Amino acid sequence: MSSAINKSDGGAARRPPLLRQLLAVRPIDPAPPGKSRLKQVLSAPALIAIGLGATIGSGIFVLTGTVAANHSGPAITLSLLIAAFGGGLAALCYSEFAAFLPVPGSAYSYTYATLGEALAWFIGWNLLLEYAISASAVAVSWSAYVVSLLADAHIHLPAALVNAPLALDAHDHVIRTGAIVNMPAVLIIAAMTVLLYIGVRGSAGANTIMVALKVGIIVIIVIAGLRYVDPANLTPYVPPNTGIRGHFGWSGVLQGAGIIFFSYVGFDTASTTALEARNPQRDLPLGIIGALVISAVLYVAMSTILTGMVPFQKLDSDAPVAVALDAHPQLAWLSWFVKAGVIAGMTSVILTSLLGQPRILLSMADDGLLPAYMSRCHSRFKTPHVATVITGVFAALIAAIFPLDLLADLISIGILLAFAVVCIGVLILRKTRPDAYRPFRVPWAPFTCVLGALTCLGMTLTLSTPTWARLLVWTILGMSIYAFYGFRHSRLRQ
Repeated sequence: MSSAINKSDGGAARRPPLLRQLLAVRPIDPAPPGKSRLKQVLSAPALIAIGLGATIGSGIFVLTGTVAANHSGPAITLSLLIAAFGGGLAALCYSEFAAFLPVPGSAYSYTYATLGEALAWFIGWNLLLEYAISASAVAVSWSAYVVSLLADAHIHLPAALVNAPLALDAHDHVIRTGAIVNMPAVLIIAAMTVLLYIGVRGSAGANTIMVALKVGIIVIIVIAGLRYVDPANLTPYVPPNTGIRGHFGWSGVLQGAGIIFFSYVGFDTASTTALEARNPQRDLPLGIIGALVISAVLYVAMSTILTGMVPFQKLDSDAPVAVALDAHPQLAWLSWFVKAGVIAGMTSVILTSLLGQPRILLSMADDGLLPAYMSRCHSRFKTPHVATVITGVFAALIAAIFPLDLLADLISIGILLAFAVVCIGVLILRKTRPDAYRPFRVPWAPFTCVLGALTCLGMTLTLSTPTWARLLVWTILGMSIYAFYGFRHSRLRQ
């Protein structure tokens, strides 16, 4: 007994202090193990399409309307440009990391390589908000458009089966609506999960087709709606503040930027496919930056047209594009076609959101922070099938219950924190590995990285207090899982 105790005490004495264990950094492996588990089939155009597929969705078709109606007014374009600026700085940092460290864990893996295991877990846990809950948020919007399209065809579904049972009131408190479940949102997530289970090549091909369709539709809406823009709807450009922080005025523009930032986060989905890219060092930066630039141009053009076609107060809807078109009978011919195209476009966002999360879970499981079965890949389809099913079930449950506005706030705050950490991580890696070969380098790194981190952190401060409270609850849950499982099973520590 005494000998056993002495051995145990000796082992404890040799173990590093707790803080050092929490800040342990994973060695950088430019050729990550297990690469053959996944198929290397994605080219640069496919990666740009994946980024666009994840970016252009409920942000441009839904959030531009709700943010304009409740926060920014016609100055939604300023909110979009501020968010795009912060996203662009983060995209540059993502591109350097993705080319230098082509692994599927995205910001989680980059943080593990620079800032330590505990913060990496925090970022990985928050990426669950970006990907799985992003799929849920878009599925809620998809459901609203499907219901609208069916109503045009005189098919009316029971309200209790097409709405979330929970909602936010005027004071940002969660209330019950009386509905049972948002069934269309559940069904579309299930369908996309099956497609991803079968293989990434087919999923990427389907996504490219849907991206081409929705980009074409956005261009059609902008061109057709241009002649119906009323300059009176665009004044005042920045509506006066109502006396409540974040409700119009410049505080509304800034809070709108923080919320709408959710609309740009899809560009980093390309980084999660690093093990499936043919030439990740070259193609990943092209996919990340190309998707952000194209989506920013389309967002600003669309929001200008929508707020010009109808007073911004009328855009507070789950389908603001339909509201703007329905306000002009001359565009009735376009309404059904656009609704169908919007549905197809949102489908690609759900698909790509569900594509990214399983690959992050795979990386975390490879590191021992999650159970090993989450890293299993299908022997025939070469996909992380277990993590894909888990992600799909989680996203479907969230979409069935929660409303869009609550989900969008949560996604924005989680990804803003992740982006800030990635910006800081680039600077740290420049110090710790200054001579390492970098196929892509962030220009003016100290200035760009610091400004990117400050911009992203600054936008989190514009979000509501209840949003921070919900993030705190989410973080406590995540860190509890890490304390009771991840910390004990970490392969780096073992």
